[in-house]
Amino acid sequence: MTTPAPLPPLLLASMLALAPAAARAQGDAVTPGDIVVEPPTLISLGFEWPIEGDANRNASVSVDYRRRGDDGWRRGPPPLRLHGERTVFWDTLDYTAPNMFAGSLLELDEDTEYEVRFRIEDPDGVAGEPDRIVTARTRAEPQPAADGRVFHVYPPGHAGPKEEPAFMGLLAAFYSAALGGDWARASPPRVRPGDTILVHGGVYEDYDRTNYSHEIQSDFTTCCGTPWDGTYYLLASGTAERPIAIRAAGDGEAIFDGDGNDVLFNVMGADHIYFEGITFRNTRTAIEAGQKGIAGSAGLTVKRSRFEDVGVAIHTDWSGSKSFYIADNVMIGRNDPDALFGWLEVWPWAEQPGFEEKRRLRSYYAVAVYGSGHVIAHNRVSGFHDALDHATYGMPDGYPDVPRDRMPVSIDVYGNDVSNVHDNCFEADGAMHNIRIFRNRCFNTATGAMSPQPVLGGPVYFFRNVVYNGVYGPLKVHGNPSGILVYQNTYVGEVAQLSPASNIHFRNNLILGQGARPEVFAIDTFTRYSSSDYNGFRPNPGGGHAFAWTSPPDGVTADYDGERETRRFAALADYSAATGQDRHSVEIDYDVFRDAAPPDFTDPSRLYGPDDVDLRLRADSAAVDAGTVLPGITDGYHGAAPDLGAYEVGRPVPHYGPR
Repeated sequence: MTTPAPLPPLLLASMLALAPAAARAQGDAVTPGDIVVEPPTLISLGFEWPIEGDANRNASVSVDYRRRGDDGWRRGPPPLRLHGERTVFWDTLDYTAPNMFAGSLLELDEDTEYEVRFRIEDPDGVAGEPDRIVTARTRAEPQPAADGRVFHVYPPGHAGPKEEPAFMGLLAAFYSAALGGDWARASPPRVRPGDTILVHGGVYEDYDRTNYSHEIQSDFTTCCGTPWDGTYYLLASGTAERPIAIRAAGDGEAIFDGDGNDVLFNVMGADHIYFEGITFRNTRTAIEAGQKGIAGSAGLTVKRSRFEDVGVAIHTDWSGSKSFYIADNVMIGRNDPDALFGWLEVWPWAEQPGFEEKRRLRSYYAVAVYGSGHVIAHNRVSGFHDALDHATYGMPDGYPDVPRDRMPVSIDVYGNDVSNVHDNCFEADGAMHNIRIFRNRCFNTATGAMSPQPVLGGPVYFFRNVVYNGVYGPLKVHGNPSGILVYQNTYVGEVAQLSPASNIHFRNNLILGQGARPEVFAIDTFTRYSSSDYNGFRPNPGGGHAFAWTSPPDGVTADYDGERETRRFAALADYSAATGQDRHSVEIDYDVFRDAAPPDFTDPSRLYGPDDVDLRLRADSAAVDAGTVLPGITDGYHGAAPDLGAYEVGRPVPHYGPR
């Protein structure tokens, strides 16, 4: 196997020639600080390396890693250089990225300790030790404690046999008693870390919340499913190793029905609550886990559960939320299950019959989180406005001196299968560093598949994702984000930004025009060191200009206030020659796939399924062996070089949705 061309230096540092004299005068040699290890996830580790100096941006960092105890080292992805990228948007955001490198190790083993070796180099000199080794451990998947107490819960009215200790309704087991009326909140928790509540089959529903029950009238068998608002308030915490587990017993579907209430479960006052195998339905918000500036939960786990007829499945925008694990769930919103529809009053949605009614929110998002260390993996989502989001939030708490435990960093979103959303499938909005959105499938999105709106500094990794039938394209760049790495994706749809971005880089993608925009690739950047190469483009036939690149003029490294220069081109060769971008990229068409054609927008509401198109590559197509090596991302490629797009010939298609 031969080694293709290495990553272009634009991605690793860039570029002495573009640095103005005033910047060089500030100090070109680099002084590295202490490496920060971000909160780990199950299969990723994030790092930040603050520095001083390197005004000309020509320092670079290499990363090698190994499992502790192994002999050989593996090369990891180079961290992204950040320095001074600005995000100013309306009156909400005014953020400047720090002077640092930030990056992730990807696709690691769970619950494993790693040694990570960093080396910083700079032609202008390194003041201090250039080599560092740190150790970090990935997390284990949360599990119930094996030796905790077990309580059995049955639905109100259950008349059959029971396993002891048995309780009627969840709160009777969670607390020392489940009383009604004025005493509804009086009982202290019964549960303690490590306990498991087994929920036996049946429907758990408050049949008449307006009936004022009272402890004097209660026989403790039929009374008091929840307080009058129909919300289960859980106010006892487990630990990471010993969560408080609420699990289906396995003798029938365990259904919690909110009877149309506002919030079904409120866990804002509890950490390390664990749900598994539960059905949540008929509520506006199924699990409320945090509110900005008020309170929130840490360590929430929701596994192998089902959400249906809900407005929101899981929510937190409390900055202290951390280490959620949301995996292998099915989430079904209230939007029309048989038709795609958008909310923006633009083509093609504004022309559709019943637009004003159909654009309305019936379900908002499936999951929205803020904080650090979260994992959202292998869920199946449909029928929401948005699917899986990082909460937009605004400026990080305490900026510019953001407390480490309040930084929105180190989050994984992977293996998810999303369809039929009004707006976006995946959002990295409002996050700071090391947000990783990878190996996901997004079909049928009305506005844009993936949104960095904005990312503050970055990097956000979008890699090995598949997007099909998104009329407004696969990538919605808005809010002046910075630090966006777009690698190895199969994107059916044009990439055209809504606002400029900084420090944005494209490698090894397939980007195919579908006739919704004139240009297949139109980039607008505040920074001359944004870059693109080794991609495959399908321009729209007869579309005139196919490529556009907007950036500061020659000799200007970055400009956030002045006029940028826009250049448009009809042909890839002309665009590459004039801009220096995409010099190794190729033109392709839909025949690179086994069986695919562009979506038919004469009926924009049509839903496509994965069985309608086969986006795997033909072995003889122009996309095969046309990429470049991306350490930690293209490892294990077949042939002379990595293939373009999400699917490597000879390797299995990733599993999407619940496992």
